[in-house]
Amino acid sequence: MEMESILNTPEMAAIQLEKLRKLIVRLHEGKPFWRERMEKAGVRPGKIRTLRDFGRSVPVFDKAQRRKLTEECGMDMARVVDCLIGVPAEKLSLMAATSGTTGEPTPYPMTQNDIEWLSENIARMHWRIGVRPGDRIVHAFGLSMWLAGVPYAQFSQRSGACVFPVGAEGGTERILKFASLFKANVLACTPSLAEHLITKAPEALGFEVGKLGIKRLFCGGEPGAGIPEVRRNLESAYGARLSDHGAGFGISCDHPEYQGMHHVADDTVLCELVDPETYEPVRFEDGAKGLPVFTTLEGEGFLWFRETIGDVCQVFTEPCPCGATGFRYRIVGRVDDMLKVKGIIVYPAAIDGVIAGFMPRVTGEFRIVLSEPPPRVVPPLKLKVEAGKDVPAADLPGLAREIGERMKSRLKITPGIEWVDPGTLTRSMNKTRFIEKEYEKN
Repeated sequence: MEMESILNTPEMAAIQLEKLRKLIVRLHEGKPFWRERMEKAGVRPGKIRTLRDFGRSVPVFDKAQRRKLTEECGMDMARVVDCLIGVPAEKLSLMAATSGTTGEPTPYPMTQNDIEWLSENIARMHWRIGVRPGDRIVHAFGLSMWLAGVPYAQFSQRSGACVFPVGAEGGTERILKFASLFKANVLACTPSLAEHLITKAPEALGFEVGKLGIKRLFCGGEPGAGIPEVRRNLESAYGARLSDHGAGFGISCDHPEYQGMHHVADDTVLCELVDPETYEPVRFEDGAKGLPVFTTLEGEGFLWFRETIGDVCQVFTEPCPCGATGFRYRIVGRVDDMLKVKGIIVYPAAIDGVIAGFMPRVTGEFRIVLSEPPPRVVPPLKLKVEAGKDVPAADLPGLAREIGERMKSRLKITPGIEWVDPGTLTRSMNKTRFIEKEYEKN
C-alpha cells in the first residue's frame, strides 16, 4: 500500500491499531519480560481497543527502566538483549549500540525484517529530499553510532544510491578526498562536522567545499540543522540544500523557513507524546510539546514498546506549507541535558540557537560550564564562547551584552560569558558535547 497520502490520517490510525494488537499478542505470548510488564499494568491482549487505551495502560519504558533491567541481569548485556527483543535471539543479524559515555551502551539489535522496514523508512526520507539511483553518498557519521553508523550506511542502499561508508573516524582529510575523488553529491554527517569541513577543505583539497559538487547535506545527531543561521552558513558554503534528521523517523522539507521534520514512518512506528516529568499522556495536537514515546509496530529485534529516547519535542499536525504529508516535529532539547536556572528550564540546544545567531562574530562553538551536577544551576549560567576570527578584543564586552540581552529575551536567563580564542574548544567528529563538567575536576 502507498503510505505517503495517508500519513497522519484516521485511515493510518486504523492500520496502526491493527498492527499494535498483533504486536501485543506476540509479546504477551512469547516474551516473559513484556508479558510481566503488561500484566502488572493490568493489560491483556484483548483489552486494548483503541490507541488511547494503549497510551493510558502500558507504562513508558525509559533509561531508568533499562538500567534496572541491566542490573537485574547482572550487567550481562546478552541477557538484557534477550529480554527486550520480540523474537528468539537466533533471528538477529545486526547489532548496533550507543557509545555508553554515560553508562552501559544501549544495544539496538536487528533482524532481517527490521532491516527491511528501517531501510524502507530511510528510502522514504531520501526520496523526499531528492536522492535518486545514481547519486553518491559520502557517509561521514561515526560508523559506531547506533543507527546513524553502519546501519544507516546499509539502509541507504534502498534508495538506489551508492554509499561510501568513510565514517567520521576516517578524519576530515579522508572524508573530503573521498567526496572529491568519487564525485559524491550527498554528504551525511553531523552539522558540526559539516561546519568543520568548510574550514579544512582549502588545506586538504586546495579549494573551497562549494566546488565539491555536493547537492544535499543530510545532517543529524545533534542540534544545528534546524537553526536558521547554521542552515544559511552550511547551504551557502556548500551550495547545497540542508536536510535535518533525528529523534525518530523524520526529515525536514525544503521550505525556506524551517518547518521541523516530517515523520514518514506512521505505518511502522507509532508516536505518542507524554509529559517529561509525569509521563502522563499529552494530547497530540498542533503546537503540543512533550516527550515522544515510540512503539515499533513491526519491531522484532529493534523493538520499542512505548519507549522514550529522551528528546523533548514540539509537534505540528496542521498541513505544512511545503505540501508534504506527515505530522512534523521540532526538537526542543534532551531530557538528560535539561538545566534549571532560577526555576527556568533551558536546554543546550536553545542556547546553541542563540549563539549561532551571532556568527561570524562568534565561531558558533561554546560550552556550558557547570560547577555542580545538573539540573540545578546557580546563576548566572556560565558560558565559554569562542570569539570570531577577526573580532577585536575591545568589541567583546559589547558583544557579550548583545548575546546576554537576546538570551534574556528568548530564554529568560542571563548568562555569564567567558571569551576564548577561536579554535580553543575541541571539535567533535561525532556529536558535539555542550556541557563542561567543572565539578568533576575538583
